[in-house]
Amino acid sequence: MKDEARVDKWLWAARIFKTRTIAAAACKKGQVCMKGAQLKPSRTVRVGDIIDVRKSPVTYSFRILQAIEKRVGAKLLPEIFENVTAPEQFEILEMAKISGFIGRAKGLGRPTKKDRRSLDSFTGDVPEFYGDFDFDFDDDTDDNFIDETEEYDK
Repeated sequence: MKDEARVDKWLWAARIFKTRTIAAAACKKGQVCMKGAQLKPSRTVRVGDIIDVRKSPVTYSFRILQAIEKRVGAKLLPEIFENVTAPEQFEILEMAKISGFIGRAKGLGRPTKKDRRSLDSFTGDVPEFYGDFDFDFDDDTDDNFIDETEEYDK
């Protein structure tokens, strides 16, 4: 076993991020910190270090128990790291889940059907239109209408 590992490889191997590329990008964006300092992807981490990973809206904290660079199965994760995230962060996560669509960031596109339904159930709005046509279809022609083509035919 190694004493140290690259932070981007460790984040990927510990299944914090789906790919190593995403882990490296998170490091470059400043979403991965240790003791308040942002980490570069090539920074080495050791056993006992605590890494803070910001995944909006929560900042997770992980204590490294093993410095690994090869991905392991999900069942082995308790041997790799310990989640030491503050309880307040989990409360923020719960509030974000409850609010759902309300806290939707601008520019994320149209809401999905699931978003719309959860918003409707949250606000209590029930759509009034269920096939009951309330349109006024007038097929009667207006008597004041002047057909300009008749003028030219003369």
